[in-house]
Amino acid sequence: MTSSPDLIHELRGARPSAPAELRARVREIASIAPARAPWSTWRFPVRRGFVIAIPAAAALALASAGVLGLSRSDVAPEAFRQDTLDKSVTGELAPSTTLGATRSGTQGPGAATDAAGPRAQRVSATLTVEVADSDAVSRAAQDALDLTRSLGGYVVSSSVATGEEGSAALTVRVPVDRVQDAIAGLSGLGRIVSQQVTIDDLQQSLDELSRREASVRSQIARIRARLATESLDAQTEAVLRARLQTLRTELTGLRQGIATTTAEARMSTIQLTVVTPGAFGAVTPPSRIDRTIDEALNVLAWEAVIALGILIVLAPFALAGFAAWAGRRLYRRREDERLLAAS
Repeated sequence: MTSSPDLIHELRGARPSAPAELRARVREIASIAPARAPWSTWRFPVRRGFVIAIPAAAALALASAGVLGLSRSDVAPEAFRQDTLDKSVTGELAPSTTLGATRSGTQGPGAATDAAGPRAQRVSATLTVEVADSDAVSRAAQDALDLTRSLGGYVVSSSVATGEEGSAALTVRVPVDRVQDAIAGLSGLGRIVSQQVTIDDLQQSLDELSRREASVRSQIARIRARLATESLDAQTEAVLRARLQTLRTELTGLRQGIATTTAEARMSTIQLTVVTPGAFGAVTPPSRIDRTIDEALNVLAWEAVIALGILIVLAPFALAGFAAWAGRRLYRRREDERLLAAS
């Protein structure tokens, strides 16, 4: 009986050979190359594509950030400050303006607590403006004083320092119904460095003073009636007269408090500081180059956020594609090794 190695050897020795005519025909057919489409032999160079695409994308991102940063840098910081000022003057001070116009013609403490009228409020503002030099500080201070008087206000304090780094500090009071004009006029003296408007409610305090005043007047009236109509002993009369004197003193203080609160609600307080560019506390506005760089960095940050979001979305698909490509390559390598081992 023939063993397996002997059988394999006999089969290889008896291997049939193709006739010469068949071999010639195969060579003739192989020599005729079939026509291929031009695009069928083209292959996209993946590595070269990445080498070109990544720098191109980075250059495009930088260029777009630079263009957007340059276009946005045209908006000066003054526009933002002016917009904030307009909102503060026309929005926050509107109730106080109506308050001043209504209360400026009222007289007596009772008018301040009119339920149908607007609320009593304390309006105060702080402004810091920057001017070119020391001479401009003096002119701005004088213009501020003239504006205050023209609006029906008065100066509480004024301090002007001249020299290499001049400055001025003024505290003025103007009617609440003219505070909008005052802030707008004072803001036009120079470049606004800072601006703040504060409104405090005084109506609750004024109502409490008015209620207490009414109660004291009622007690005084009752004591006077007893002293005038009743026959009292000396001790009781002395006690009532002492109580009457205490109530009169308290009534005087209450009326002064009501008058002070009403006056405070009728007049606003404005603190103005005028400085030069070299003075302490003056803020130099950023240059256009700095604003361009800041805006470009902001654009780049947003582009990075968008790119990161895209990568997060595409990451699962990229991993699945890479796994499929690696599996297919491993499978082909094993098939090639199996064929080589079988030959």
